[in-house]
Amino acid sequence: MPLPLVTERLLLRHFHESDLDAFHAYRNDPEVFKYQGWNVPYSREMAAEFIATMKDAVPGEEGHWFQVAVQRRSDYALIGDVAFCPLRGSPRQAFFGFSLARRFWGQGYAVEATQAVLDYLFRELDMHRIVADCDAENVHSIRLLERLGFRREAHHLESYWTGEQWRDEYVYALLEREARRP
Repeated sequence: MPLPLVTERLLLRHFHESDLDAFHAYRNDPEVFKYQGWNVPYSREMAAEFIATMKDAVPGEEGHWFQVAVQRRSDYALIGDVAFCPLRGSPRQAFFGFSLARRFWGQGYAVEATQAVLDYLFRELDMHRIVADCDAENVHSIRLLERLGFRREAHHLESYWTGEQWRDEYVYALLEREARRP
């Protein structure tokens, strides 16, 4: 099942040029980028370049991030994205991440979107293992990963630099056999 993916409330698809304003806005929200790896301010030009790259990207290419746009079906609003990157030299493993615009937090959209992408990764791209890392203080992402069945494999002390300070991060992983639903 190639993209788009359809869930009860969401359409997960390639990015479109019409996503620019919403994407640019949540990329610059201090609460959204607090635990993310992109630099701010995130310019409109950077957002447009990102969308141009992603709109024709092919999911599943080794060593290349692919970001799935998350659109609400009821009003076509872009509410976030879910990303994955198959590891170079180990294509049945991938890194995984997600971002959601703040006004859509706490409504179950993150669970719905990430679960759909995980199902896609395991079923369609035949992934064996998915890895996600997050700031050790990012309680919302920690809860989401654990709800999805990820297990914490590591706690790296002062392992990444934010530009202002060293931060701890947790590494989580999920095997295909662990993700199987009864």
